[in-house]
Amino acid sequence: MKIIWSPLSIDRVSEIAEYIAQDKPSAAERWIETLFSKVEQLQSSPEMGRAVPEIRSGQFRELICGNYRIIYRIDKKQVSVLTIRHGKQILPIDEIAGKHGIKK
Repeated sequence: MKIIWSPLSIDRVSEIAEYIAQDKPSAAERWIETLFSKVEQLQSSPEMGRAVPEIRSGQFRELICGNYRIIYRIDKKQVSVLTIRHGKQILPIDEIAGKHGIKK
């Protein structure tokens, strides 16, 4: 299964890594490696994440990576990584709604 990263998800990874690197650059590098490793696992097991609580659809799932949520969508031939959020943040549906067919 193909993995696609949305521009928003790439921006979030960059922002979070920069934030982590302020205290410890090596921790930021480890976090990025762990994040990409987890997402790679979706190629063979796309349903390994749990359903996103804010969205009532099995197509939208999330993996936990440390304190962060990797929000993704499963389609027939690909997994789309939509965004990365801190675990204590509620996912604002507006962030991904229009482009991905989610009703508010």
